[in-house]
Amino acid sequence: GGAAGGSVPQPARAASSSASSSNPVARQGVRVWQDSARSERQRKLVMRRIIASLGLLLGLIAAPAQAALDVGDPAPDFTLPAALNGKAFQYRLAEHLAKGPVVLYFFPAAFSEGCSLEAHQFAEAIDRFATLGASVIGVSADDPDVIAKFSVQACQGRFPVAADERQRVIKAYDAAMQTRPEYATRVSYVIAPGGKVIYTYLSLNPNKHVENTLAAVAQWQRDNPKVPR
Repeated sequence: GGAAGGSVPQPARAASSSASSSNPVARQGVRVWQDSARSERQRKLVMRRIIASLGLLLGLIAAPAQAALDVGDPAPDFTLPAALNGKAFQYRLAEHLAKGPVVLYFFPAAFSEGCSLEAHQFAEAIDRFATLGASVIGVSADDPDVIAKFSVQACQGRFPVAADERQRVIKAYDAAMQTRPEYATRVSYVIAPGGKVIYTYLSLNPNKHVENTLAAVAQWQRDNPKVPR
């Protein structure tokens, strides 16, 4: 009688343990936790984009529309870490001005909705800029890793973008957003080969930057027909 009584609980415990390990609800809970851990970085990136978009909205409402550098001002030379189609390199403004006009545009935050749209529009128009002998460079305060990804995705590998984490170039061009100085504002410059600003356009709305800078380059080429393209 005692031996039989002692043998009953042991199989019951084993069965209970086996049932627990094969419990689909438990397995699902583990998978949910693993998926949650894996997506932590994605959630942080989404939050960053949301915060950036909110900052841009506030800037759009509050920021006065005034030009940063004026037409005729000398464009400060600079060298920045940049990426073209994900490949890192050092971008030097002077080297590109030696080949023709440069469209330098500042944007607030990679992968925010407006900045992705603007980059896509520049990518679509890049052949038209090249036909006019001009090149394009985008600059933001993002870090080089983010810029490298942005150069592949939003820019489609068609033109380079540069990382100005310390905002030295952003400040030199008076391109910091007044309401959110940790971001660049959305301002575009056309710089002639001689190093002078020939056009500026400031608007947090991304829709006219490509059209307006393209028209400015075309006008400059008409006014300077002897400059090689």
